[in-house]
Amino acid sequence: MFKSIVVGTDGSERAARAVEQAAELAKICGGTLHLVRAYKGVEQTMASAMAAGSMVATPPELGDVAKEESDAIRASLEQEATALRGRGVTVDVHPQPGSPVPVLLEVAAAVKADVIVIGNRGMTGAKRILGSVPNTLSHHAECAVLIVPTGE
Repeated sequence: MFKSIVVGTDGSERAARAVEQAAELAKICGGTLHLVRAYKGVEQTMASAMAAGSMVATPPELGDVAKEESDAIRASLEQEATALRGRGVTVDVHPQPGSPVPVLLEVAAAVKADVIVIGNRGMTGAKRILGSVPNTLSHHAECAVLIVPTGE
């Protein structure tokens, strides 16, 4: 039933709970787990800096910093994937620049996901009113969304 499973992670302990649930689902169903992590790319970093008024041109070092960040995130995801593969789970990694919701939706569409797994991160107070990654995904995903309780 679930052959293509996308899970969002930010490397936190909370996200690890969602990854664990997704890995178990992939193993039980014989599916592929797609580990996804969104990060700020050069464009987002520049936009933030420009909004703060700190620069108007792209220094060459900014591209180097973005490349280092991308490499570090890929290495972190690969390390996580290696541990899961050791448990018999088929895993692909997807480090992508951008905001979490668009990145998760893009990867889900590209891999024809049957389900997106995401931690709930507590949807109370202002977060619930302003929206959250799980809430937004549940309204915009073209596949099932499994929201995993991740504690406080």
